[in-house]
Amino acid sequence: MIKPVRAKVLFFAYGSNLDEEQFLSRCLRPEKLGVARLADHRIGFYGYSEKWDGGEETAVPAPGQDLFGIVYRVAVSDFDRLDYFQGVRLDGRGAYFHYPANVIGTDGATFSVLLYKKDILGPATPPSAPYLALLAAGAAAQGLPPDWIAMLAAHPSRPASYPVPCFRDIEPGVACAC
Repeated sequence: MIKPVRAKVLFFAYGSNLDEEQFLSRCLRPEKLGVARLADHRIGFYGYSEKWDGGEETAVPAPGQDLFGIVYRVAVSDFDRLDYFQGVRLDGRGAYFHYPANVIGTDGATFSVLLYKKDILGPATPPSAPYLALLAAGAAAQGLPPDWIAMLAAHPSRPASYPVPCFRDIEPGVACAC
């Protein structure tokens, strides 16, 4: 009997994709390969997320700095589902696009991955405090370096002006209190 081959994608998760509950709700069986860093990049916040009432994260070039995250191996169908929730659109109108990169694992191994990156930045926009807390908690739960977690926790933020997360028109079938 011939076994079907399932295509897989190596994905570098950072920011909100480090929240395990959120990630596992979108990926059926991700394989966690470990902590890694994207050299010469930092995390930045731009645009506006109605769901979180503040700026959204993206990888920004920054010589000499590192952006930490997790490398996953995911099925292509799971990656398509992640695209939907991340706002990736093949016609280029989405908030994010696929960005190919090489990341370095804690053991020195190099992984060729895809990650999400904003195409248009505009002015920097502080994230809401609850959103930043979600990112820091996800980074801590995933075992990212303590200095990275401290940097996230200390990043400038602002209070949300309504209860977040707000799911209005973002996730089908989910009611919103905002």
